[in-house]
Amino acid sequence: MNRSEERAPGAQDHAGEAGQGARGEEARRPAPAPEPGSGPGGGAVEASLRAWIRQVPGYPVPGVTFLDITPLLADGAALGQAVEALAAAVAGIEFDRVLGIEARGFILGAPLAVRLGKGFIPARKPGKLPLEVARQEYQLEYGQAAIEVHQDAIRPGDRILIVDDVLATGGTSAAAAALVEQLGGRVAGFAYLIEIVALGGRRRLGDRPVRVVLPS
Repeated sequence: MNRSEERAPGAQDHAGEAGQGARGEEARRPAPAPEPGSGPGGGAVEASLRAWIRQVPGYPVPGVTFLDITPLLADGAALGQAVEALAAAVAGIEFDRVLGIEARGFILGAPLAVRLGKGFIPARKPGKLPLEVARQEYQLEYGQAAIEVHQDAIRPGDRILIVDDVLATGGTSAAAAALVEQLGGRVAGFAYLIEIVALGGRRRLGDRPVRVVLPS
């Protein structure tokens, strides 16, 4: 397991490099069909993107369904559509740079930054950055994790958009927000391809804007 947000009792998330797991009977049901016009670009865009996301029951442990986005990433048109949908979702949020959370936040955050003409900041696991870093620890169900950025990555007053593939319980995103503020920056908002609504991750993110392409 490569990265996990703080997990609520009975829930598992960010369980692997290419998808999202959620524990429980509700998580094993197919994602609800999108309502027409409910997301950026309308229901047709949502339906098209959902078709590229496959569910893998019982991974990485029994009772968890893994949402695998690798088919979407492998198709150039679908990946481009996802980036365009994220760009549409964050329209109206004023920010200076995109911060992507390792690892799938890199895959979506970097092309989003290019698409919008913004710089990109990688928030990495400990020990991956070569210079002086700022570090934010956060609690997991069975221990602690941490993310780091270079100390000069964020200047006081910088407006930062935090991007990841999935919003689940919100623990990693909340840690990323604390890291931005530790360096004097301001969190302009959050953007995700997928949100597992039942896990209530938005409660961890305060009153900042949260934009999601595919609510589940």
